[in-house]
Amino acid sequence: MTDTPDLHMLTGAYALDALEDEERQAFEAHLTRCAACEQEVRELSAAAARLGLAATLSPPAHLKNQVMGRITEVRQEPPHAPVSVVYRQAPRGRALRWALAACVAGMAVLGGTTVWQHHQADEARRQAWATQVQSERIAEVLSAPDAKVASAAVTGGAHGSVVVSRSRDKAVFIASGMAEPPKGKVYELWFADGDHMRPAGLMDPSRADQSVLLAGAVGEASGMGVTLEPAGGSKQPTTQPLALLDLPA
Repeated sequence: MTDTPDLHMLTGAYALDALEDEERQAFEAHLTRCAACEQEVRELSAAAARLGLAATLSPPAHLKNQVMGRITEVRQEPPHAPVSVVYRQAPRGRALRWALAACVAGMAVLGGTTVWQHHQADEARRQAWATQVQSERIAEVLSAPDAKVASAAVTGGAHGSVVVSRSRDKAVFIASGMAEPPKGKVYELWFADGDHMRPAGLMDPSRADQSVLLAGAVGEASGMGVTLEPAGGSKQPTTQPLALLDLPA
């Protein structure tokens, strides 16, 4: 078989191993003389391999109609051949290229959806793991043999308690009845090292009742406080404390 225009149309089918023996042999001989087709085969093979790594999922019902509609609309150009080579695309070659382009587009949609779902699942697992670890650390402080408690009222009618374990060098703030902070604000916790206030974490603005493990070691702190701060927290308090509690010795 001679080097005909149809051979330039077979890059996609060759990358997907969809050629008959005679066509494959002729195309492989053509590849040795056509750098453009060789490059396109490498790119299509790599894309097919990456798509093959994605987990499978059921496509949405409307995807088939979209792909079939695109077959009649998408024009896939042949690889760039030397300018001295002039040929007219055969109807079969055009149809094959259009179909392959539509199929690759459909697989890309599915692959992108799969990657997004995989990322979402990973994020959910990460958050669940972090919540479990935090709960275990809070339980360790509350159940410590040397755990001691101090309580105080919080401005606005809420109530707060701080549990301290000196052996673990950790403290937990337990709040009940906290009002939802204004939009763009958050409750921030502080350790009081004498006159210096040290950031100790943020509370969940969506929860009225919660237990929060204060960030950092208790160290030489003699007390703790709660203030209302801009979202994201502050390095130093910007408002008057809503609550001040002495840490039990």
